Amino acid sequence: MKIYAVGGAIRDTLMSLPVHDIDYVVVGSSVEEMVAKGFRPVGKDFPVFLHPDTQAEYALARTERKTGKGYKGFHFYADPSVTLEQDLERRDLTINAMAQEVGLDGTWIGPILDPYNGQEDLAAKVFRHVSDAFAEDPLRLLRIARFAARFPEFSVADETMIALKAIVQSGELAALSAERIWQELARGMTAAKPMHMFQVLLNTGAAKTFLPATLTNQLAQEVFREELISHYELVGNYLEERCAVTLMRLPSSEIRSWADCVRMPTEVRDFSEIFSELNTLILKTTEGKFQAVDVLAWFNRADVWRKPDRGQALLRLAEQLGLPVSTLIQSMRNAQAINTAEIIATVAAEDRSNGDRIGSAFWAARLAAISAALQS
Repeated sequence: MKIYAVGGAIRDTLMSLPVHDIDYVVVGSSVEEMVAKGFRPVGKDFPVFLHPDTQAEYALARTERKTGKGYKGFHFYADPSVTLEQDLERRDLTINAMAQEVGLDGTWIGPILDPYNGQEDLAAKVFRHVSDAFAEDPLRLLRIARFAARFPEFSVADETMIALKAIVQSGELAALSAERIWQELARGMTAAKPMHMFQVLLNTGAAKTFLPATLTNQLAQEVFREELISHYELVGNYLEERCAVTLMRLPSSEIRSWADCVRMPTEVRDFSEIFSELNTLILKTTEGKFQAVDVLAWFNRADVWRKPDRGQALLRLAEQLGLPVSTLIQSMRNAQAINTAEIIATVAAEDRSNGDRIGSAFWAARLAAISAALQS
């Protein structure tokens, strides 16, 4: 029995990047032997075990055979006879198909085992698939797109681009779960260069499957891509901000529809929708002059009264993009500074239990505060 560190840990070490997770493969062992050594089985689809001391995951070397649709449509075969080379052959990219033996004390020993020339492709900065089995797993298209965003200096090998297009043409992208789609897209959007992910989706024809129709059409335009790239450079890499900037030119109804399709987290969806509506508010102004009633409507939509931090974050993001929101920021401060007790005191005593009357008083006071800020 031999244990190897494999995949991304080897790649990132060679690239002098921090290693956060290590995948371990066990060659020449069996389920029975692993259990006898104290490993706890946890794998449902194939034998994966937790180390008795570190709780790290160790998987038996395995091969796979396509048996159905999607990324789950595989039959896995784990046996002591499966070699390391056979296990590495089923991986996606050559740069992820390298391994190094792990000694008894947990240190990596010996040379890097690289049967598919991953080090050569790493040096050339090329994403190249390992074998023809690559096209059998539709999830790999999203993984490559996400890798392109993380490692923007890499290019996709011609033969791998052909394999990616074959995945699109196979129709198997429809078998991917919404949760996995969102997981990969979200990781790509918070990576170094999200546009590289979108470019892979455009080049392979997968954009129309994974992205909103309006966004796909926008991304096909060079002017839009350049503007979006400049926006990414102005803001942080937080998911809410990246999503909001990406979707800001879409109507909120389309954002909601797409968010439901990909199971976007509610807080990310709401932030994106409200930012889109802020952009619409800005675009509809005449010579930069906002109407107080429109501003109040957006404040109510953003619920800046109960969620002031979100309101500040939305306006700060707009400010980072160079949008004219200085008067909106002051308007929000004025409206939030209204004394609640004083407003209630303006309502007749017999009406203070009437929610509509109280609401109307707050609406009028906030509108007045906003109007004063817009006119100053």
